[in-house]
Amino acid sequence: MSDLSAEDAKLVTLARAARARTRAAEGAAVRDSDGRTYAACTVALDTVELTALQLAVAMALASGVKGLEAAAVVTDQAAAETADVNVVRHFAGANIPVVLALGTGEVRDVVHT
Repeated sequence: MSDLSAEDAKLVTLARAARARTRAAEGAAVRDSDGRTYAACTVALDTVELTALQLAVAMALASGVKGLEAAAVVTDQAAAETADVNVVRHFAGANIPVVLALGTGEVRDVVHT
C-alpha cells in the first residue's frame, strides 16, 4: 500500500477489517466528501444480495452524504481486478478512485469511475 495516500490506505484497512470480521467474500470502504468513512461487507441472503461496495455506498447515502472522494474493495476472488464500480459512478460521478486489493492488503489496481 506504499503508493497509496494515507487516507486511501486507511480505506483498504477498513475494508479488510469489515471482511475479516464477518468472513465475507468482500469488504469495502468509502470516504465521503467530508472525510467520513463507511465500511461494509458482502451481504448474501436468500432474498437480498449486495456487494460490499454497494452496501458501503448505501450506508453513506443513508447518512446524507452529498459525494464520495474514494473507495476500496478487498477480495481474494479472481474477479478482484474487475470489481463493479458502477454504484460509485452513479452516486459520485466520474474520476473517483477505487482501490482494488487482496485480503492481504496488497493493492492490485486503482481504477477510476
